[in-house]
Amino acid sequence: MSILDRLRRPKGGSAEMPFFDHLEELRWRILWSILALFVCTGASFYVALRWDLLAVLKRPLDPYIGGQQLIALSLSGPFFITFKLALTLGFILALPIITYQVWSFFAPALTKRERRAILPALYMGFVLFAGGVVLGYVYVLPPTAKFMASFETSSMKLAVTADLYFGFVIKLLVAFGAIFELPVVILILAQLGLASSKFLREKRRFAIAIMAVTSALLTPGDALTATVFMMGPLVVLYEVSILLTKMVERSKLKAAAADAALENP
Repeated sequence: MSILDRLRRPKGGSAEMPFFDHLEELRWRILWSILALFVCTGASFYVALRWDLLAVLKRPLDPYIGGQQLIALSLSGPFFITFKLALTLGFILALPIITYQVWSFFAPALTKRERRAILPALYMGFVLFAGGVVLGYVYVLPPTAKFMASFETSSMKLAVTADLYFGFVIKLLVAFGAIFELPVVILILAQLGLASSKFLREKRRFAIAIMAVTSALLTPGDALTATVFMMGPLVVLYEVSILLTKMVERSKLKAAAADAALENP
């Protein structure tokens, strides 16, 4: 039975859930997710102003511009830059709630064994995302800023605009957080039987090519160093994903053997 077929069954019975009841549940899940995003974005906007988060993001660039303020090219620029940061941070803060709503909607379609395996992976995903953001800020953003600033010459002065710089930084950090979700995604696919360690090993060369393209798309177009720095973690995470998938397969084989032993004592 497919996941979609199992999803139609209510939590406590064997009959299929009515279609409109299904839509009603989905509607409430979406509304709660939107409300969480709205509240977290508002809180993030306050935090960004209260503790000047833009100054924290600007810090890796300060050694190369003498600590000068960045230039906003329009009157509304500072507001929209702060709002973009708040929206991004708000989405990250609301992600556990949004994930819970998605999980609650799809969990009835999963077996008990699948739920036990996937739920810890979701918690691990939050930790990995935070780790990717920290890695990007601490180890990738400073050398990227240094590399870009090294092209300043006597005939060309570096004058960085606020919208382009903060857009660059936010995109870079979110991208590093996102790529660290790779093991979680593959682990869930493996648990659902949609990926295997053999397939991942056989397609390793194609995966590396896709990683190169993905790194170029996720990082800002002028940040060659960021693209290179992203490729390394992606390759490592892919190899880790193969090991995790193999562990899932062994666990499934042991569980199947245990079930067979119970059925045929």
